[in-house]
Amino acid sequence: MLGVSYVLGQHHKERATHDPYEGGILSAGSARIRFSSQFYLVAMLFVIFDVETIFIFSWAIAFRELGWYGYAGVIVFLILLLVVLIYEWRAGALDFGPDGKKILKAYKQLTGKKT
Repeated sequence: MLGVSYVLGQHHKERATHDPYEGGILSAGSARIRFSSQFYLVAMLFVIFDVETIFIFSWAIAFRELGWYGYAGVIVFLILLLVVLIYEWRAGALDFGPDGKKILKAYKQLTGKKT
């Protein structure tokens, strides 16, 4: 099958044939970019909170069938979610960039200003 498709298939040589995705945009630089570990941590947190949203949505659909036991269960689930979110926030897992106080301190050291 592979040989037949090679023989019968189209053979063309255009400028972007060997470029990845042939998107029409000239690539600049390498595709081998290193991401910081913070990027992967944020991605994992997004997936975790996305799955938790699915659980809450499915509870909302089956609200009448679950009754008070389901309501108590989702309240416990939301409390645990809130506790974990506060823990992650305090641990610094939700910091997406440099701290403003650190930037201000570095700026003051560079300029020699004192407050």
